[in-house]
Amino acid sequence: MSQSNIKFIAADMDGTLLDNEGCLSPDFFELFQQLEQREIMFAAASGRQYYSLLNIFYQVKDRIMFIAENGTLVMHQGKELYSCTIDTDSIHRIIKEARLIKGAHIVLCGKKSAYIETQAPHAIEEIKKYYHRCDYVKDLLAVEDQFIKVAICHFDGLQELVYPPIYEKFNANHKVVVSAKIWLDVMNIKASKGDAIKHLQETLKFSFEQTMSFGDYFNDIEMLQASFHSYAVENAHEKVKTFARFSAPSNSDAGVLKVIREHLL
Repeated sequence: MSQSNIKFIAADMDGTLLDNEGCLSPDFFELFQQLEQREIMFAAASGRQYYSLLNIFYQVKDRIMFIAENGTLVMHQGKELYSCTIDTDSIHRIIKEARLIKGAHIVLCGKKSAYIETQAPHAIEEIKKYYHRCDYVKDLLAVEDQFIKVAICHFDGLQELVYPPIYEKFNANHKVVVSAKIWLDVMNIKASKGDAIKHLQETLKFSFEQTMSFGDYFNDIEMLQASFHSYAVENAHEKVKTFARFSAPSNSDAGVLKVIREHLL
């Protein structure tokens, strides 16, 4: 199918659009301007917090689309276009279960801010990479906000120590997804980057065939499935590659920018 009719591009951030140091190529902004001239929308689709994405794309913050927190919050020009929240009772159950896991660091993600009760320096350093607005609180159970997910960081055994008990307890009624090697997210069962894109397809009137996406990890699968022009970068997890129709060079080789230039510009 021709890519000349692309109207919407969504790219994951860490491991996909960003390089291995977590940096955005300075060439992105020129490319973004060229896409605008062709009336092609671009969305940063990430597990990162909206405020973190806002900081990265500050130059174009009122022009770019933000699919934040793994699709639980979509923002454009400072306005909320879509959200998928979790009720407070469920949030409390998830937090209490995560507290039982030794070495787990919990990030409670609300629309206003992220909240942590850990004081471990190495955990705070990792959390600050993805949560630009983050408040320390003594008790996560006392926080009042509209909640969109619970993120759990574990440096030594996410797959062995965190995923099995959280999946067993919550997968029936929630979305439990490994979003990076040391990160797991628990969200509304209807939440994903793919569901956010489907909402935008319906409301902004572009089709599955007019959608292009790029990803590398498990939290990108639904996004790839919601796009005909789906690309897994070379460094993507091997299982994730099976959900993409096409392949792109690695994130360290600016694969997203190369594909867009070659096929659209």
